[in-house]
Amino acid sequence: MNKDYFSKVRILDGGMGQALLEKGLKAKGSFWSATALIDKKYHQLVIDTHLDFIKSGADVIVTNNFSARRSRTISNNVAEHFDYANEKAGELALKAKKASKKNILIAGSLPAQNDTYLPDERDKNIIEKDFSDQANLLKPFVDFFYLDVLSSIREVEIALNVVEKMNLPVLVGLHIRENGKLSSQETITNVFEKCKSKNWLGLITACTSPEITENVADEIKELKIPFGFKANLWKKQPLPVGEIVTFDEDGFGENPVDVLGSRDDITGEKFYDFSKRMVDKGATILGGCCETKPNHISAISQLKKI
Repeated sequence: MNKDYFSKVRILDGGMGQALLEKGLKAKGSFWSATALIDKKYHQLVIDTHLDFIKSGADVIVTNNFSARRSRTISNNVAEHFDYANEKAGELALKAKKASKKNILIAGSLPAQNDTYLPDERDKNIIEKDFSDQANLLKPFVDFFYLDVLSSIREVEIALNVVEKMNLPVLVGLHIRENGKLSSQETITNVFEKCKSKNWLGLITACTSPEITENVADEIKELKIPFGFKANLWKKQPLPVGEIVTFDEDGFGENPVDVLGSRDDITGEKFYDFSKRMVDKGATILGGCCETKPNHISAISQLKKI
């Protein structure tokens, strides 16, 4: 693909996992949206949800394997489905692309391989293998990789070492906390200076609130690379899965929105206003994460016309 793809405004999709839950997915424990990959009755729902975002104006959809990391398959007693779930994520995204008959791109999700929003302190070789196994399963289906909500330089470095062997470009997604830093207390600039490589397509804040995203926009702009966001609309700062997921007697996980709440005050119009301010600062990569819906993506897709 063109390495300058994000030199002009492009629209990423919205919150896939929460959209699936809203449409009726019953998640197994903390396996969340990946439940829809191992249960065939939900496969068409995944395709349809991808299509909802494409129809709303998304230029890029992200594969639905955020929770299909090896650590989550083990903790939810579905480790034998690791390969199947990740391959299916790529396959269903590709089916949605073909059904749309649009020239959209598919980004392969490479999430934090242990717990989200926390630095992964495990042995480097374990982390590298987890990233590598997931990337190899996704590669046949994707145009580029997306480092999906990473929280430390160490994780970014390990993931980038894996991706460079795949000969595909990468979009780097960093989760930023209220103090403007990663959970590791490293800065966005620290990550850029330590990890920047020629296969970067750009850098975005990932599953970060609109307010925090705006607060760090000037810092990212100074790096002089394509930048933007996949903003969440949680009421509270997101928490590690162990602090937000409880289980009912049948083993189904609680919807994170019941704990974190949803920013119902941020309508499509308000999400547009936030995105427009970011575009005015130079952002070209615009999208949503948890609790952003097709109407939010439809609203910001109008910014491609400016």
